[in-house]
Amino acid sequence: MKSILIWVLAGALLGGIAASFIVPPMLSWYNEAGYLSQGGQPQAMVNLPQVVRYSTSRLIRGQAIGAGIGAVVFFVLGLAVGGRSRRRVAAPPAPAQRVQ
Repeated sequence: MKSILIWVLAGALLGGIAASFIVPPMLSWYNEAGYLSQGGQPQAMVNLPQVVRYSTSRLIRGQAIGAGIGAVVFFVLGLAVGGRSRRRVAAPPAPAQRVQ
């Protein structure tokens, strides 16, 4: 049980780290300024606090999703690896009796 919990926590951590690298480029691609007006400078009025709240909430949501996916994937890996190691452990052999 302890080893599976370690696998799940490691997966959640790695999933969150991976999402930290994957989500920001996705946010910038999805919200690219001036994409529709290819010819010139885009004219935009921006409510900066709203943009910051939006982007940080999306980043945190992406990290939570990445951590969840990592935890599930590593849970399955932990079950596979843990199941294999439990099957290998056999009962110790009975001590040999000396014949005199």
